[in-house]
Amino acid sequence: MKKEEGLTVSLKISPNASKNEIIKTDDGVKIKIMAPPVDGKANKSLIEFLSKTFKIPKSSIEILRGETSKEKTLLIKITDDDKIAMIKSNLS
Repeated sequence: MKKEEGLTVSLKISPNASKNEIIKTDDGVKIKIMAPPVDGKANKSLIEFLSKTFKIPKSSIEILRGETSKEKTLLIKITDDDKIAMIKSNLS
């Protein structure tokens, strides 16, 4: 979903995975993260992984909801339509 300040994305996170990866499922997108869900490590790792994957600054990714949950809503603060389209195709 596109907003004025960027793109909001809802996803599930699966910590303690064997590798970082994005998986499309019937009910949405699941992101596997190697970091454990302790002291915000999984959230930090999620932001770093998405930043590297989509070549956007870490500061452009914000967790709106689900800070301590496996279900998260992220705000990706970018306005480049090409990048938004690329991210949407990977995360929806």
